[in-house]
Amino acid sequence: MVLGTQHATGTLLSGGRPVAQPMQEVLLEALQQHLAMELNASSAYWALAVWFAERDLRGFSRTFKAESDQERNHAGLFADYLIARGQPVVLGGINAPKQVWNDIEDVLLSVFQMEVDVTTSLHQLYALAEQSGDVRTTVFLDPLIDQQTASEDEAAHRLGRWRLAGGESAALLILDAELDGGKATPSKLAA
Repeated sequence: MVLGTQHATGTLLSGGRPVAQPMQEVLLEALQQHLAMELNASSAYWALAVWFAERDLRGFSRTFKAESDQERNHAGLFADYLIARGQPVVLGGINAPKQVWNDIEDVLLSVFQMEVDVTTSLHQLYALAEQSGDVRTTVFLDPLIDQQTASEDEAAHRLGRWRLAGGESAALLILDAELDGGKATPSKLAA
């Protein structure tokens, strides 16, 4: 016998889907805000992909295009999760991304800060889910936090390598080639 087992409430939420465990409103709002954050990160990475493509830095452009796709996929995971939990998916506004940077360090620093912000948001969501006793949400967040920690580490690595190189143009080309796997073709944004 399992003590303290919750019984399905039979409560019907959006779309008539029954839910096993209702979600606290504050957690729902935080999940929806994070979904919007992922969409904004996708837009920001797309702007970076374009910025680097305009400068013929194919490796950076492809890397940030892939990051844009990954962030959009994360937003999709949040939408899928909310739907599976019988919750509405509210799409918040997508802000126009920054498109002008002072230099490469400014770009890489803004990428690192964006990753730190997403990590912080996920940690806050996790804490909120724990406070709410919503184990389903903590289980959902576990792999996302692992992935996000890796993304933050990659952003820190790129920024650290750039700083180590002292802002040299030749170093930028080497870093770009590393990201691109040694390919020598023009940057393309379309799939």
